[in-house]
Amino acid sequence: MAKQRLQKIIAAAGLASRRKAESWIESGRVTVNGRVATIGESADVETDTITVDGRPVGRPEQKVYILLNKPSGYVTSLSDPEGRAVVTELLSDVTERVVPVGRLDLTTEGLLLMTNDGELAQQLAHPSFHVDKTYLVRVRGEVTPTTIKSLEQGVMLEDGPTAPAVVEAGRSSGSHSWLKITIHEGRNRQVRRMCEALGYPVSRLRRIGYAFLTDDKLDVGRYRHLTLREVERLKKLNEKHKPGRGRGKAKC
Repeated sequence: MAKQRLQKIIAAAGLASRRKAESWIESGRVTVNGRVATIGESADVETDTITVDGRPVGRPEQKVYILLNKPSGYVTSLSDPEGRAVVTELLSDVTERVVPVGRLDLTTEGLLLMTNDGELAQQLAHPSFHVDKTYLVRVRGEVTPTTIKSLEQGVMLEDGPTAPAVVEAGRSSGSHSWLKITIHEGRNRQVRRMCEALGYPVSRLRRIGYAFLTDDKLDVGRYRHLTLREVERLKKLNEKHKPGRGRGKAKC
């Protein structure tokens, strides 16, 4: 195997994004053949001994891209100090270590992308990367046309106004109403806060779309591997909206 930049080798091994790997190199955490590495250095994983914090960096692992339909009651994390169930427990047949791209609240259901492609994961979750995310929302109260217009135009939150959203009114059931909301920015608990700011507490929230990916034929609690075509589409979308190029980690 030909020599490659160290940050690329570290990212290919699923340890971090290239940018994060560069910071590790700068801080002296990376060595090549027992010598502290420098920015811009290249190495060959077949013939050189590369370590991060003293741990060897092996050959690039196979990249895995998973779409999970997260149930309520699972923490979007690799572990939980409170002992609650975590989303990785749902990936029974996945042997690779994958991480979530962004987050969903404990009680929020729906689509969650998980991967060991550290570079892609970090870029998709970057604040400047505004991938469309579509939610089905059940709120308490009867939603008025004025409310829908406010959501579409943007809602003032404590951290500033939200970007315009795409909103469709759904059915009403007793004292509850359903909405379909698509946002393209990522803020902590954004959809919940938007609705609550207008006087509509959220009683159920489910993400049904992430970019071009949908929950079609994917039952709650189940997952599937992305196809090669879907992965390529994500990467092309990512290239188009890399930080600094386009519109721009959210827990909703």
